[in-house]
Amino acid sequence: MSKRNTAQRRHQILALLQESGEISVEQLSRRFATSEVTIRKDLAAMESHGLLLRRYGGAVPVPREVVDDNAVSASKRAIGAAAAQLVRDHNRIVIDYGRTTSALIPALEQKRGLVVMTNSLHVAAALRELHNEPTLLMTGGTWDPHFEAFQGQVAEQVLRSYDFDQAFIGADGLDLERGTCTFNEQVGLSRVMAEVARQVVVMAESSKIGRRIPNLELPWEKVSTVVTDSSISAEARAALEQRGVTLVVAELDNEITMEARDASGK
Repeated sequence: MSKRNTAQRRHQILALLQESGEISVEQLSRRFATSEVTIRKDLAAMESHGLLLRRYGGAVPVPREVVDDNAVSASKRAIGAAAAQLVRDHNRIVIDYGRTTSALIPALEQKRGLVVMTNSLHVAAALRELHNEPTLLMTGGTWDPHFEAFQGQVAEQVLRSYDFDQAFIGADGLDLERGTCTFNEQVGLSRVMAEVARQVVVMAESSKIGRRIPNLELPWEKVSTVVTDSSISAEARAALEQRGVTLVVAELDNEITMEARDASGK
């Protein structure tokens, strides 16, 4: 097959992956009428260029790993600013890895006396750049190069040694029936973050709402607040309201509205 056809096939694979959330080698082999060996070579090449992540028997899109601030979208920055308004001086917070959660950090500049734990080196480095110098704690644990974060039992044990006012957690998808979901198969650490925090804040762009991914991270009963952007649909607003979460909608002009709150005042 020519290089042109190979490039076209890989472009189509990427489009299919973004549409479906995950795809198997077998499915791709049938779709493109080519061998599984060829498909595996495609996936290996695409992974080497940072376009996807290979998983057993297939691939998933590149998840919410942290990138340079210049690559953070306007909606992520607005979500970060909205989420920061939930943080008070002297709060103890934990921040999960991710592009959206990392957008919270610049908006913490004016907060005083914060204690912040994270499993992300990028988040830690960004926190150290703040002039207000929050107290920084790291989970430690097993380093996951795909997700640029620490994972595993050691990290979970460290988290359980503390308690937090808030946990800020991202998501690859918000399944309106089940809860937040992720491409990361190691969901234990995010669940422990939710266990040790009095308020669990999920930060996600509206494009993630309704996206169903096999790995359930947090069921809705564990989520206090969802912070998203103003492109959220009316149907999604209603569904989240039924789940009893507080919905914070961040406008691009930094106007922030509280859309739903359950009777318990979450």
